[in-house]
Amino acid sequence: MAGASATAAAPSVPVVAGPAAGRGYKRRYWPFALPATIVIVAVIVFPWVFTLYMSAHEWRIGSAREYVGFDNFLRLAADQRFIESIWHTFYFTALAVVLPIIFGTAAAIVFHRKFPFRGVLRATFVMPMMATPVAVALVWTMMFHPQLGVLNYLLTSIGLPPQSWVYSVETVIPTLVLVEVWHWTPLVMLIVLGGLAALPTEPYEAAHIDGANAWHAFRHITLPLVWPFIMVAIIIRTIDALKAFDTIFVITQGGPGTASETINLFLYLQAFAFYNMGYASAVVVVFFAIIVVLSLLLLHTRQRSKWI
Repeated sequence: MAGASATAAAPSVPVVAGPAAGRGYKRRYWPFALPATIVIVAVIVFPWVFTLYMSAHEWRIGSAREYVGFDNFLRLAADQRFIESIWHTFYFTALAVVLPIIFGTAAAIVFHRKFPFRGVLRATFVMPMMATPVAVALVWTMMFHPQLGVLNYLLTSIGLPPQSWVYSVETVIPTLVLVEVWHWTPLVMLIVLGGLAALPTEPYEAAHIDGANAWHAFRHITLPLVWPFIMVAIIIRTIDALKAFDTIFVITQGGPGTASETINLFLYLQAFAFYNMGYASAVVVVFFAIIVVLSLLLLHTRQRSKWI
């Protein structure tokens, strides 16, 4: 009897179940996602939709828009200057990725060893990365001057002929890559150095017992283990090199002629020098497609790279 009365006196708790509960839960929380959704639509979705819309129109600032369909893209396919800018972009990107990866990995291996003043030398090596690209470009522009530049002075002081640097069609892109290598090799060094610091010591001890020399240890132990970190550096450098604009614009402005005009500079001139916004929007769409393809290839390679 006592148990029955206690049970009867217990308050009843309403239980809400079924689809109504789910609908109420969603109604309660969806407003929290609304601000982020509005920001994403305003900052990312709308600009891209508007760019696609503009790429199908012929529009110069100050004149009326005219729908032309795919004419802008057909015009790009026949534009020799745009095709050359694609080649310049790939050429610049390839050199600006491969060389810092090689030199940065070598520097990381050197600085991973213990020697006197290692910390001071590390800090000195990293200093170029702290400078802004425009400041770096201005300094190197003075150094590349044919008559007053310090680089030609150093070459002539050791008996070598002076170089044209950025004033020659043949050497302008390799010279710009030289600036990129100086500026961003420290970043690669830091990434690879972090990977080297995380490596286990047991494989090296076993290799030493088996009689492996330093090259064999690097080839069969260090490089496979640190390869995922190198892939991260490759992805970061590829992104930086593809979007490079400020350094090239300050030093050469795409010259001499159009010898160093990348897609970014071609796009800038079409949009802000010639005010051809429809044609520039088509360039953006094509450039975005190129970036998507390269990103998928890099991500696929990154997924396949793993610790062995």
